[in-house]
Amino acid sequence: MGKKHPCYSSMVWDMKTMFHCSITIFFLGGLATLVSYNYYKNNDQEAAMIKVSLTTTTSATANANIDIDDTSTITNTTQAGFDHQRRLKITQPLLTETCDLFSGIWVYDNQSQYPLYKEDECRFLHGDLACQTYGRKDSKYQQWRWQPHGCDFPRFDGKAVVERLKGKRLLFVGDSVNRNQWDSMMCMLYSSIPGSKKLRISLNKTLYSFKAKDYNLSVDYYWAPMLVESNGDDPSNHSLDHRTVRIKSIEKHARHWVDADILVFNTYLWWRLPIIRLLKGPGSLLGGPDQVYDEVNNVRAYKMVLETWSKWVHTHINPEKTKMFFMGLTATHSSAKDWGGKKQGTCYKETEPVMTVDGFKESGTDLEMLRILESSLSKLKAKG
Repeated sequence: MGKKHPCYSSMVWDMKTMFHCSITIFFLGGLATLVSYNYYKNNDQEAAMIKVSLTTTTSATANANIDIDDTSTITNTTQAGFDHQRRLKITQPLLTETCDLFSGIWVYDNQSQYPLYKEDECRFLHGDLACQTYGRKDSKYQQWRWQPHGCDFPRFDGKAVVERLKGKRLLFVGDSVNRNQWDSMMCMLYSSIPGSKKLRISLNKTLYSFKAKDYNLSVDYYWAPMLVESNGDDPSNHSLDHRTVRIKSIEKHARHWVDADILVFNTYLWWRLPIIRLLKGPGSLLGGPDQVYDEVNNVRAYKMVLETWSKWVHTHINPEKTKMFFMGLTATHSSAKDWGGKKQGTCYKETEPVMTVDGFKESGTDLEMLRILESSLSKLKAKG
């Protein structure tokens, strides 16, 4: 767990390094919603996605299986559209010990044949994420890429990632932010798998699974917005006035995670209510009329849930087998005044990232909760 990040450690880009850096690039893509890292840099660099190496033993199951046979579109896409070795001249990237991957700018790139996939070619893209299908008229938002100040990223290579994932399970766990990441990763890999390969989608209420059977790989998403048991565990019925959790009860969800080779966690936005209810006693029913609970502030509750999660990780995850990532706190970007817009404005009709010199002072990020997350991950890493 004390190893250097592979993106920093070598000038030689082998398959393993490409995979780790592809994961990093992928998460940076999740920050594309009007965010600048300058804010965090000016606050003692208090934001980042912190990587911890970690593992397992057991398995998860799902139902509602869908076989995908018609793959002629994928074949054309894979052969002509996504073979970066044939269409791009890639220069050897320069990544050094001093390169801060999280300090950079968004660059508009209409020369490198972005996007990495097209909406109509990813036939199971979650409906409200298909922007053009829902009527968005511009397409330039698909052609922005992250450019660190001190180094260059290689372009995401879906074929290399597919090869690296052979025989493995990549699992995203958390709220809709990680659901979005799963959707995007799934579509990027789907476009990189030859059309003759059999694909299978398994769905149930909390577990979504994308499988390429000829590669024996699985890219899954598990809905657990607060990581522990909560009254938000129903993915289709969770718009509630109060957040209630069993703060020490994680096994119900976690038993579905233990066989993953790569784990990607997130939880934050669901803890933004000022008061969280902590259910008392094993017999008290979540959401029931007779539930007994204590009320605590959200910061304290967030610290408690990360303690529960950390204990589970330390007990059940083998760092020799499983790599683990935890996404940093998701930025809010609903108020235009945060990026120099009108006082009462929102993000409506905004089409480009924030490019101001001063950066984006996002008002919704709780630095105290960020420090708690960083502290929890540091302690977990120190335990080995």
